[in-house]
Amino acid sequence: MESDKSGLLAGKTALITGASSGIGRAAAQVFSAHGAQVLLADIDSKGGQKTVELVERAGGRAHFITTDVRQPDEVAAMVEAAVTYFGRLDCAFNNAGIDGQIKPLAESTMENWQDVIGVNLTGVWLCMRAEIRQMSATGGAIVNTSSLAGLVGVGLGISAYVAAKHGVVGLTRAAALECASQEIRVNAICPGVVRTPMLDEAIRLGALSEEQARAMQPLDRIGRPDEIGQAAAWLCSDHASFITGQALAADGGATAG
Repeated sequence: MESDKSGLLAGKTALITGASSGIGRAAAQVFSAHGAQVLLADIDSKGGQKTVELVERAGGRAHFITTDVRQPDEVAAMVEAAVTYFGRLDCAFNNAGIDGQIKPLAESTMENWQDVIGVNLTGVWLCMRAEIRQMSATGGAIVNTSSLAGLVGVGLGISAYVAAKHGVVGLTRAAALECASQEIRVNAICPGVVRTPMLDEAIRLGALSEEQARAMQPLDRIGRPDEIGQAAAWLCSDHASFITGQALAADGGATAG
């Protein structure tokens, strides 16, 4: 996707976490294609640099910073980097996440619970806190990645993940109400089954089959990472200027019934 300097996000600086693969990498390319300059963050520096290369090859501007979203100092440095390299921060896509162990709740470990909650919920909270502080004087838009599993229960042995993603939806709504007077919009996107390394691993481990993954969604196919990136870009754009506190299901119709 070639960068469009007159596009949906033209002139904006976007911060994207979890940018080394999957939805985060696709979102980096989508945001750039819509005209944004992107500050990319992930714990995986090699994958992050690869995403930068993909963005720049298409004519966009990107910078990567290695970030563990569980660490307050690293999150603060990440937001500061966006301002240092690009002069401002207009929008953020808090997308970093892990699935953790795939085991029944009774067999899961405290370590797994802490890891999944730490990245998927505490990490989103830390990112939002730093982003809101930066955006408080200028306004902006924040999108958090929740999940289909943040809207309904999912009995696939990922109880910690389900709890964290439900928490992201609640956190998003609370922040949207707090930040409305500062002209900071906060929304969540709830992807269904999307072709990512996380899904591929779940299939490999036998948590579900390719056919089951496809059949979960009435559109009868697995979603593409760029489709989630497009939805996040729209929520970050001025085209969504009257939308805040929402959890947008991008799930092929899975929650429509």
